[in-house]
Amino acid sequence: MPVAVRQRARLPAWLLALVFTTFAFATDDYVIAGVLPAISADLGVSQAAGGQLVTAFSLAFALAAPVASVVTATWPRRGLITGALALFVVANWAAAFTTSYALLMGLRVLAAVAAAAVVPAAYAIAATLAPDGRQGRYLALVMGGLTGSLALGVPIGTWVGGAFGWQATFVAGGALGLVALVAIRATLPETPPVPAMPIRDRLAPLARPQVLLGLLGIVAIVLGSMMVLTYLAPFLHDLAGAGPGELGWVFVLAGVAGFAGGQLGGRAADRWGADRALVVGVAGFAGVMAVLSVCWLLGPVPLVAVLPLLVVWAGVSWWIPPPAQTRLLALAGPAGPQALALNSSAVYVGVSGGGAVGGLVLAGHGSGWLPAVAAGVEVVALALFWLAGRRFQSAGTSAPWR
Repeated sequence: MPVAVRQRARLPAWLLALVFTTFAFATDDYVIAGVLPAISADLGVSQAAGGQLVTAFSLAFALAAPVASVVTATWPRRGLITGALALFVVANWAAAFTTSYALLMGLRVLAAVAAAAVVPAAYAIAATLAPDGRQGRYLALVMGGLTGSLALGVPIGTWVGGAFGWQATFVAGGALGLVALVAIRATLPETPPVPAMPIRDRLAPLARPQVLLGLLGIVAIVLGSMMVLTYLAPFLHDLAGAGPGELGWVFVLAGVAGFAGGQLGGRAADRWGADRALVVGVAGFAGVMAVLSVCWLLGPVPLVAVLPLLVVWAGVSWWIPPPAQTRLLALAGPAGPQALALNSSAVYVGVSGGGAVGGLVLAGHGSGWLPAVAAGVEVVALALFWLAGRRFQSAGTSAPWR
């Protein structure tokens, strides 16, 4: 390959810094699932209560992101990101030294607010600085930090917590934030702030029933999957006696399968249509949850026998969002960009709901009920998208459920 071609194909350092930044934030959110038993035991709370640390982070992100994008609209982008990363580092390192569940919860909210200020700005910067014809690729790379965290960040955080205690996991999370801060400061050029859209305009698509139903469908999709992910540690411990070491490898496999599932789900939406791809994904999710429920009834079951089911679960969990988002765009029509912005908040509402609802199921009925309830939530999501399609059709448009 000629040198000039290789240079054109090389990714800019600032883009890699943004990818690492989203990787650090997502790892910090999801890693609680890997060290949940240790945190709960050390702080003297139930695992259901410990799971609310995920709920607090995700709900704070969902609520803060649209507000932060307006409040910080005129701030210099590089200063905004480095300042928020500094706050993120402080919140994580302080969490490593707390012995109070309430204080740890507050620090998780603080870390989430920092993430909410950065992630939308990272997407905007990637789109602004991308060369012509490469915006989609650059945005996909920044988003790839989220799936990469499941395959790499969460397993490493789980192993660190198993070897040195859950406090070390937060020390590692702060270290990731510090590396991201240095990288952003060293590589990111200053870019003009993107004009902020007033909150009223951002929320305008919610007045359309089909868009509101579609967003609720997104919430339900993520909620069902995150019920299982957040409480995977107690479920696998109860079912197969899995500890932190085994759980780390499970997250590696789940991350790889999730990446593959997301790619396949996007291609299926393009080839089959969003509706058919969505039905296939939800049916696959419900099927694997049914098999996991049967395994629970027959348990204990060796972890090696459960691994193929977990791989399928991760794959179909990430298969579902691309066709769901494609369907949401169709339902929104001209308001598609605003609907996609609301989609980010809907995702994090679903993540927080997964921690909350899963915690209620765990506390009230035990971990064995998690797969069955999660499958029911996914079926509800499918019904919401069907209703959204009916409302879209009744409004005189041409995109019925098909």
